[in-house]
Amino acid sequence: MAAPSPQPSPLSRRRLLQWSALGGLGLLTGCGRQAAARLVYSRGDLPAAWLKRLPDPWRGEAQEGPAEALARWAEADLLQCPDGWLQELNATRLQPFTPPGAAGAAPLFEGLAPFAKPASHLFAQPPPTVVATAAETAPMAYPWAFGTWLLVLRNRQDLAERRSEGWNLLLDSSLRGLVVLPSSPRVVIELALRQIGRFSRESGALADPQLVPQLRRLRGQARSFDDRDGLNLLLRGKAEAAVVPSQRLLPLLRSDSRLTALLPESGSPLWWNLLLRPDRSREPAPLAWLRQIGEPPLLSRLLAAGWVPPLQRPTIAAALGQWPQPVASLLYPEPAVLANCNSLPPLGAADRRSYQKLWDQAAPA
Repeated sequence: MAAPSPQPSPLSRRRLLQWSALGGLGLLTGCGRQAAARLVYSRGDLPAAWLKRLPDPWRGEAQEGPAEALARWAEADLLQCPDGWLQELNATRLQPFTPPGAAGAAPLFEGLAPFAKPASHLFAQPPPTVVATAAETAPMAYPWAFGTWLLVLRNRQDLAERRSEGWNLLLDSSLRGLVVLPSSPRVVIELALRQIGRFSRESGALADPQLVPQLRRLRGQARSFDDRDGLNLLLRGKAEAAVVPSQRLLPLLRSDSRLTALLPESGSPLWWNLLLRPDRSREPAPLAWLRQIGEPPLLSRLLAAGWVPPLQRPTIAAALGQWPQPVASLLYPEPAVLANCNSLPPLGAADRRSYQKLWDQAAPA
């Protein structure tokens, strides 16, 4: 007869509690991984003060730049994207930012200034149907920040006193080889158009016979084409003028008296920072978190860092009133100047060829 199997020793109460705690921790950790919703963004392109308020189950995931953020498309529930990178997106891989009729969505978008509405539709033209469906008219992005390109001078009060000359100040003979221009040829072309009193949104503007020689003169002034590090060249005294995005410059104006920033009356191109919903996402956009950008004290902190929500002017007026009027008008341009600013929507293949041909024709001798 076989010997009886040894009976397992009874588990102590302490051991049972240990196992229960470990098992529960594993379940909670696993659930956390499954439930987390991902906001993918490029480092430095979302304010830390706002990110800290991101509610559960959302988690922010920083990438080194826009290209790296776009590469994580398949893993994102919400994606931060500068407007200059919309060209790289396949719009069919997006879903409406909020489902038609979603509770709380209408006030969020109704709070945007009228000039922000095209950005919320990714600059697409309205559908050609007589009566568009709710899905066709639903916003595809939330434009949470905007700004202009500013002309900044370092220790050049003589030029600052001639601010009425606008973008033509960049052509002053004393600045030859001392100007940092944007790395985007399209933005440089927009500046040249304003120098001849034209705008790209006008019919035939790119064919204006004055444009090629004007663009050639402007490019001939450049030390470099670098909007990301252009301010560093200026601050180190390697340049005396630069054209930079407002967000990078405005935080410095209070601390560096050597700098003078100008936004000419002819306006500038606008830049946009957008939030998008990839088609894979099943997590509703965090609407309460988005609304916080228009509320104190966060709104004031965003403005101090150069991030300006494109909200209707009365909503943002009190926060702007905390700044000196000249700086406030750089943060949120006055209506007459804003009317001369324009967005730069993605270009079709034919338009890209036209811009490239123009850029090649205007190469400095």
